[in-house]
Amino acid sequence: MSISWNACYLSQFRHNTKTLSQDLLLTGASQLLTLRGSAARRGDSLSNLGLIKDGALLVRDGFIVGAGTRTEVEKLPEARAAEKIDLGGRVALPGFVDSHTHLVHAASRAEEYELKIAGASYEEIARKGGGILNSVKKLRAATSEALKKRALAALQQFAAHGTTTVEAKSGYGLDVASELKILRLHKELVAEQPLEIVSTFLGAHVVPEEYRNKANGTEQYIKLIEQNLLPEIREKRLAEFCDVFCDRGAFTVEQSKRVLQAGRQWGLEPRMHAEQLSRTGAARLALLMRAASCDHLDQLNKSDIAALGKSETVATLLPGCNFHLGLKQYAPARALIDAGAIVSLATDYNPGTSPTLSMPMILSLACAQLRMTPAEAIAAATINAAHALRREKSVGSLEVGKQADIAVFEVADYREIPYYFGVSHCWMTVKRGRVIHAAEQAAI
Repeated sequence: MSISWNACYLSQFRHNTKTLSQDLLLTGASQLLTLRGSAARRGDSLSNLGLIKDGALLVRDGFIVGAGTRTEVEKLPEARAAEKIDLGGRVALPGFVDSHTHLVHAASRAEEYELKIAGASYEEIARKGGGILNSVKKLRAATSEALKKRALAALQQFAAHGTTTVEAKSGYGLDVASELKILRLHKELVAEQPLEIVSTFLGAHVVPEEYRNKANGTEQYIKLIEQNLLPEIREKRLAEFCDVFCDRGAFTVEQSKRVLQAGRQWGLEPRMHAEQLSRTGAARLALLMRAASCDHLDQLNKSDIAALGKSETVATLLPGCNFHLGLKQYAPARALIDAGAIVSLATDYNPGTSPTLSMPMILSLACAQLRMTPAEAIAAATINAAHALRREKSVGSLEVGKQADIAVFEVADYREIPYYFGVSHCWMTVKRGRVIHAAEQAAI
């Protein structure tokens, strides 16, 4: 029987049915990548996948209760009565944790794509009213229903590529009503589909157009964030993190620090867009603020890299953005790894600079452009990305006590996942013990 998202999950999910009462046994994995261990992967340990040959998993009530070789797991008493899925020699690994996305947006920016191809820079397009402000105009005009429909379709595609946890940012509203509209949609989407969504407030994305020509316009907008948005977000519990785009054309280091401090006062943990277009000192601010992550990092210098290597702030790299913009310079992944930084990978799914939902494609770019090994890329996209979202105790690895979030790929060796670039061989995705995606040929 072929299983689609709707058939296997959504109808039951919306009627609040219980988690599978029967235990689930996934067995016959040629390679089971457990990523086991509580610590984030640094340096040489980034290549440690906890690989088990001929592996199996036993799941009960959405959590893993057994992980090991087929022989070990099938001997467990609960395995005898469990519903069995034979993986047929495929590769199983933790569901991808995409720790940087701009999930809710109204439309593509395909018209800008041609301008980029013709040679226009990101900043040139922004100065002409394109870029982020283009997305702001479109989102403000869109209904919540249209935005939700688009986001639900995207989430289905995330699952189809093996992703089970997604961070989602606001930042395309930039006024009180529109920012809250996005954050409320994040909350609604959590209740209406299976993927885990971690909500981030990015009101400090850029200064909105209506403030740009005002005297002290940036100051007025920051006050709006502090006085009108953050209290409401806290009261309604609409976000866990506060992000800021600290770069030329956006917010300065001092302005960013002020926004992040205000966010922390209202219970939101900081994270940052840092050192993407220019080196501003944003990464150092992220370390000072003990941010969960600082993301992009294309313009780091040697001292920044050394400091990140000694910190607990995750360095999240977004090669899809560099690829889509046609940039020659990528983040210095090898130097960061050698320095001991906690390196993670994410899609940066957004309509302007990285319109991809595919973590397998990001793995391919990480290998080809960042010179990461397949093992390093997989660890960066699972357990280290879970650390970036403060979810490492529940997702990012396959071990007893964690959520049964599993991606199964139609390959015989994990290195083939990034090897086949631009192609997803995701055969099945499981979230909290339920199949939420299965390829047409999967008979379950």
